[in-house]
Amino acid sequence: MAKHDSRSRKRRPARSGSRAGKSAPRRSAVVAPPAARAPSAARGAGAAAERPQAPWHPLPLSELLILVGAIATVIGLSRSRHGFAAGGPTLLAGVGAVLIGTVEVALREHRGGYRSHTLILSLLPVIVFHTAVVLIVAAFVSPPRALTIGLLPVDVALFAILFKLLRARFADARRERNFAAGR
Repeated sequence: MAKHDSRSRKRRPARSGSRAGKSAPRRSAVVAPPAARAPSAARGAGAAAERPQAPWHPLPLSELLILVGAIATVIGLSRSRHGFAAGGPTLLAGVGAVLIGTVEVALREHRGGYRSHTLILSLLPVIVFHTAVVLIVAAFVSPPRALTIGLLPVDVALFAILFKLLRARFADARRERNFAAGR
């Protein structure tokens, strides 16, 4: 009972010179005032909370592409047990469809300021670049391990540049989105 009384005293308005009055400012500093919470509440409601719509809006094309790609990937994986020729093309088509649909949604949300997909959008070009270089070299000679290690600084630099540019683009889009929602 005494513990309950001490907790309830802390919630009451502070008296000058009392122990409860000394702890009250610390409690109020932890909880944000309603004015500070209002922008986040406004962000969660209205036009700012809606996902950017695709140009083909009524048709969920990207989502259908991801679904069909996932089904094709499962079919390709099950058929590839009998050899790559049996399920390989279906597997590659499925993975490609999922990749295209996912990148489209991520790029649209990122450029619209809805959700940051900076990491995936900056990592994908690095993966494509690295894979292309290794495949081109492999077409002529057996790629040495030193090639992968030599490409690592280039990959890191490319990733850092893309990450910085994409993060700045998202911050600008987020500001524009919040400004438009505030009108």
